[in-house]
Amino acid sequence: MVAEEPSEVRATAPGRVNLIGDHTDHTGGLVLPMAIDLATVVEGRRGGDAVVVTSEDRAGRAVIGLDGAIVDGSPGWSCYVAGVVAEVAPPTGLDATVRTTLPLGGGLSSSAALEVAVALALGGPDDPVELARLCRRAEQRATGVPCGIMDQLASAAGVEGHALLIDCTDETVEPVSMPSAIEVVVVDSGQARELVGSPYAERVAACRSAEAAIGPLRRADPSDLAAIDDPTIRRRARHVVTENARVRAAVEALRAGDLAEVGRLVDASHESLRHDFEVSTPELDDLVARLRRHPGVLGARLTGAGFGGCVVALARPGALTGWAPERSWTVTPARGAHRVTGLG
Repeated sequence: MVAEEPSEVRATAPGRVNLIGDHTDHTGGLVLPMAIDLATVVEGRRGGDAVVVTSEDRAGRAVIGLDGAIVDGSPGWSCYVAGVVAEVAPPTGLDATVRTTLPLGGGLSSSAALEVAVALALGGPDDPVELARLCRRAEQRATGVPCGIMDQLASAAGVEGHALLIDCTDETVEPVSMPSAIEVVVVDSGQARELVGSPYAERVAACRSAEAAIGPLRRADPSDLAAIDDPTIRRRARHVVTENARVRAAVEALRAGDLAEVGRLVDASHESLRHDFEVSTPELDDLVARLRRHPGVLGARLTGAGFGGCVVALARPGALTGWAPERSWTVTPARGAHRVTGLG
């Protein structure tokens, strides 16, 4: 039998910005992210007995065996590639280059975009939910961080012109049209963010403790919170329960064209993340406050897991033009991950 010739492949996976609904996905809650027009591209040739990925944006070259083992000398970011290789279990290797327009460590899911793009390049599943599940497992395997599915699913299932209402219990995705009267601007706080070693796992554990007392937070009501004795655990649970409600309300407001209400809910989300979930920082709070004072800004909040990274502002079109241009991006809702093979 003649061996199959290696094939050229290019896989593209967007980053995401979460408009509202943070720290709800790991409890099966509701989130409202959108895939954005900043993306990671993996391009190369299938074949060989190893997965070799060279980055144009980071130092080093990842060399991974087909069993997912990292070859000595590979850089730290190799763990994400290795996690994907272990989950995909490809029959053959890949020699590829990766490049990205996403800010690394900025809270716009550069790691999830890398995972999704590598998985597609290796022949992973086309179905967005299956692809996202695989890449979520890969990240958990790579980092030990008990992340939810939001980042990977937003990248895999993005719809141009739409945010995505994701129910992380049912893993369903409902596109929500983004009004042309809203411009989404992402601003880097300048405070690098890395979930590994952060209190993220502690927050997840606190939510588990809350659920042990009152049941799934996805179905809990604010009146249920009184049954949680520990005041810190109660605050963590209160954020999740009220954030789920804010996501529902934000979707209704977007569909009704009530932009003032959308902004109010975005502001309330930040305050809850700041006071109840305690994942904001002085740098993020200062940036949010300055954005809110700017004419034409409807609302602003930290986006992603917190502990640094980026802030998202919803604004009237053009309101933030030229605002911190060296570290801000006006982003639009983009198509989800896709691949092209046989490039020739």
